[in-house]
Amino acid sequence: MAWRTARWGAALGLGALWWWAVLRLVLTPHAGALEGAVAAGGWGLSLLPVHCMPKARAAGAVATGRWREAWRTSAAGTVSLTTASPRPRSDGGSDPS
Repeated sequence: MAWRTARWGAALGLGALWWWAVLRLVLTPHAGALEGAVAAGGWGLSLLPVHCMPKARAAGAVATGRWREAWRTSAAGTVSLTTASPRPRSDGGSDPS
């Protein structure tokens, strides 16, 4: 219960700080870089995704270790991810026949 109260208190306090910075930017001609930084930072935080869920429950999520398994398979030689191009021939690849 104390943790929930602390979270709400922090959210309300930071929200009040953000509104103070925005109102100061709008209403006073002497607002400076501090108010601008607080307002821009709060706006930037609002762009973060808030509807997150565990990867195991997400639709279409890639399985954990998928890329690691691909590299292990390639290192063992059973699957080739890429092949090198052949070296260019000195005659420019023309065939005289």
